[in-house]
Amino acid sequence: MRALVQRVAEASVTVEGEKSGEIGRGLLVLVCAMRDDGEAQSEWLARKVANLRIFADEEGRMNRSLTDIGGAALIVSQFTLAAETKGNRPGFSTAAPPDEGKRLYEHFTGKMAEQGVPVANGVFGADMKVALVNDGPVTIWLDSEAR
Repeated sequence: MRALVQRVAEASVTVEGEKSGEIGRGLLVLVCAMRDDGEAQSEWLARKVANLRIFADEEGRMNRSLTDIGGAALIVSQFTLAAETKGNRPGFSTAAPPDEGKRLYEHFTGKMAEQGVPVANGVFGADMKVALVNDGPVTIWLDSEAR
């Protein structure tokens, strides 16, 4: 699985004019299940995101995790993280099929909650408007294949 993780002061997602999720301080996690991913990749990614030390400690150093600070995660499905960009028009054949992508997205969300992280969500497969106040900015790319 792939994730683009952004440290935020706040973030929200809106679908058809209705807010489906919002958080204060925490992480906006854009996540994509890849074609051969399974629950092991989802679980690894959830542990990695929850424990990634990208929040400042008392000395201003990135040394605290999402769980350390009691922050929340806004988790948004984004199959475009699977983009193949050899040409000018991206392809997405390496993304998991929609049914499997949704199952793994929901599994990831559940595993984040099991880590003690308050979770808000987008709507899988919907056209979403995501708003955020990036804190830092801090943006981290994670890929379970690179573990």
